[in-house]
Amino acid sequence: MIGKKIKKICKKFKVKFLINDDVHLAKKLNADGCHLGQNDMKIHKARELIRNKIIGITCHNSIKLAKIALKNKADYIAFGAFFSTKTKKTKYQPSLNILKKARKITKTPIVAIGGINANNYKKLLLNKANLLAISGYIWKNRKLKPIEAIKKFK
Repeated sequence: MIGKKIKKICKKFKVKFLINDDVHLAKKLNADGCHLGQNDMKIHKARELIRNKIIGITCHNSIKLAKIALKNKADYIAFGAFFSTKTKKTKYQPSLNILKKARKITKTPIVAIGGINANNYKKLLLNKANLLAISGYIWKNRKLKPIEAIKKFK
């Protein structure tokens, strides 16, 4: 199973292995945690299944959703898509200001998602994002191989 191979690679490089949208798969693979969208399993149910593992919640462009996620003890909150992306269809585009607003209400890690590349990532970090979820720039980059793309963020 590819999940087991990815888990092994993550462990080798000391990187957390989170499963997107599928708590049952996260449990089966004994992943470090899972990321839940607003239409996925509710966090309290996920917590019953994977206990003390990492659970992050998509909050789109909403402080209200972030407050609910925090009340339900999410380990991180995620906002996005900040920039246009072809990785997946998005309905919401938060302003950079939402990161600062979220930081004022919590010390919980904040993740920025969507269309992040070597030219725009610093804006997110400067506006209080703790972590960045980057996919397309690394895996679908026509000019750079994945390792070259990753090095652009150092």
